[in-house]
Amino acid sequence: MEEIQSQSDNYRSSSSSASSPVSRVPSSNFFYLRKPGSLRQPISFEDSPDWEETDIDVRIEEGGDSINAATTPASPSLSKLNSCSLPSPPLPEGAGVGRKISGAYIAWKDLTVTIKGKRKYSDKVVKSSNGYALPGTMTVIMGPAKSGKSTLLRALAGRLHRSAKMYGELFVNGTKSRMPYGSYGFVEKETTLIGSLTVREFLFYSALLQLPGFFFQKKNVVEDAIHAMSLSDYANKLIGGHCYMKGLPNGERRRVSIARELVMRPQILFIDEPLYHLDSVSALLMMVTLKKLASTGCTLVFTINQSSTEVFGLFDRICLLSNGNTLFFGETLACLQHFANAGFPCPIMQSPSDHFLRAINTDFDRIIAMCKNWQDDQGEFSSVNMDTAVAIRTLEATYKSSADAAAVETMILRLTDKEGPSLKSKGKASNLTRIAVLTWRSLLVMSREWKYYWLRLILYMLLAVCIGTVFSGLGHSLSSVVTRVAAVFVFVSFTSLLSVAGVPALMREVKIYNSEESNYHSGAFVFLLGQLLSSIPFLFLISISSSLVFYFLIGLRDEFKLLMYFVLNFFMCLLVNEGLILVMASLWRNIFWIVLTLVSAHVLMMLSAGYFRIRNALPGPVWTYPLSYIAFHTYSIQGLLENEYLGSSFAVGEVRNITGYQALHSAYEISSNTHSKWKNLLVLFLMVVAYRIIVFILLRFRVGKFMSLRKGFRCNRDIKD
Repeated sequence: MEEIQSQSDNYRSSSSSASSPVSRVPSSNFFYLRKPGSLRQPISFEDSPDWEETDIDVRIEEGGDSINAATTPASPSLSKLNSCSLPSPPLPEGAGVGRKISGAYIAWKDLTVTIKGKRKYSDKVVKSSNGYALPGTMTVIMGPAKSGKSTLLRALAGRLHRSAKMYGELFVNGTKSRMPYGSYGFVEKETTLIGSLTVREFLFYSALLQLPGFFFQKKNVVEDAIHAMSLSDYANKLIGGHCYMKGLPNGERRRVSIARELVMRPQILFIDEPLYHLDSVSALLMMVTLKKLASTGCTLVFTINQSSTEVFGLFDRICLLSNGNTLFFGETLACLQHFANAGFPCPIMQSPSDHFLRAINTDFDRIIAMCKNWQDDQGEFSSVNMDTAVAIRTLEATYKSSADAAAVETMILRLTDKEGPSLKSKGKASNLTRIAVLTWRSLLVMSREWKYYWLRLILYMLLAVCIGTVFSGLGHSLSSVVTRVAAVFVFVSFTSLLSVAGVPALMREVKIYNSEESNYHSGAFVFLLGQLLSSIPFLFLISISSSLVFYFLIGLRDEFKLLMYFVLNFFMCLLVNEGLILVMASLWRNIFWIVLTLVSAHVLMMLSAGYFRIRNALPGPVWTYPLSYIAFHTYSIQGLLENEYLGSSFAVGEVRNITGYQALHSAYEISSNTHSKWKNLLVLFLMVVAYRIIVFILLRFRVGKFMSLRKGFRCNRDIKD
């Protein structure tokens, strides 16, 4: 404690005010470069004044359905925070929300989260955190990178990863119960949107996936969400962001991702970094919009890394974390007073959030060391003599013994003393409805994205024309058999390789599924069935157009039933390819590894398909078993050749004829059974089903699935840091 006190006194003396600017030592939380020719006097900053603490009174009405929070104005006048700052910006038109939301409050006590291997020095990512969030307020969790912000937010929302363990107590409306579906919303830091849909269409399909009820009811909630997030001017514009489509600005895209959760009209909304990738203007507009949303009674809890003074003035409460430790929880103005009491007053011309993070971010120690050793021609950087580790210990020790920490504990006791109304589930859309919605939405997306879908159709037809013209004019003599086998092999193999062009589209669909499944808007079975049904018309269009071009250019047997089998066989190949791509997209998240793995798999299948060497002559281990049996090329080519040559004959001289089976048997191994081609088609169909089952298993058990820990909290457990 002596070391902490000495460092704190040193910081106080270095940042105190002086009457003469010439003799004053520059504030230690500012450093700057003296430019050649400039005055040798440091810049002076006035320390911030002491702020009075605001009081809050929460009354829980017995028998009521909501909580009344009576507070002094939670958002202080920005002129108090900064004498040079502007007043709070007016709310943009269309940002109001007419519908009031019944309040819900949460409180957490001694909340600790451990993740094995997450920290080098300790598995505890969040350590004994206490706090609460009330209706109609914005509670922000702030701290530097890797301070435990997102982990605490996920713990409160029940979204921790399955490798994480949570200890402590979490109360929702005074009870230790989990939040049911629809009573809360969670917005990820990075959300995948569908660029080929308009904002209104995207939100409408999201409402169909989430809510039960009739269509007109869902249109109303969509319009409310658009109105709440000030998206009226962008409602009929494409979200964009890929292909040829120019996307919405980052601020509007972020508001769309939040609006997707608002269609459920949640009572509690968790947002991970709402200002992620936003400029200062977009950030301010976002926070003003969220402030208006909170005024309807919604409880907002979100994380933030840094903010401007104007944005900081809109917060109601702040939870300040560093290395998992809570350095402060309470009103925003009280946080400024807390830092001043600990010996770290905020200068008048610096953003409070910048000052907080400057004092507790250990990464600044490297900058300090660099500044002390770096000299230029005219001088050196002014010294920054604050040790961040000591500052963190000072702030933590000051907070634990302060009235603020005692007030938080008192408030938690008051909030958990009586049980409030339990949150109720709003119901879910049926699986049949979700399958129909996903199918229709995917069809609409396919019809609009020419780069990922229609361009593939053109490429398949061009490839069929190229192969057909190269192998055209073969005739029907015995000498054309070997060349026609080569043409069929090239067609099946090259069109399968061309399926790589569909990797970006299917990879994006898997990402959309992950985003929707994390919020329980979809499921693995629903997604796979909807994706399969929506891809059938598109793949059948590719198969019939490419097959017709190839079939007649090569000059295969002119019979309708044989042509239909060719189309059906190629259609099954395309479905198998789609399933194989989905498997790779579920295994890998990087497009480079997906393409590399996919191409390698196709090459191995082509080598073992029986064209370069008959299956019986292939080496037994690996090539015959299992590669030649799991390669769909083998069954597709064999079925197409049996379709073409079984039942035909060739003249040898003037008196002898041989069957098509005899003519082909030396070039490619086929069966003499006339029903064998249907068996090969059945094997292809079973491969289609098998690949989808593999994808289902991967999506269900391997792809970044977050396990909710709300089903069984480990409560009333003493934790020693």
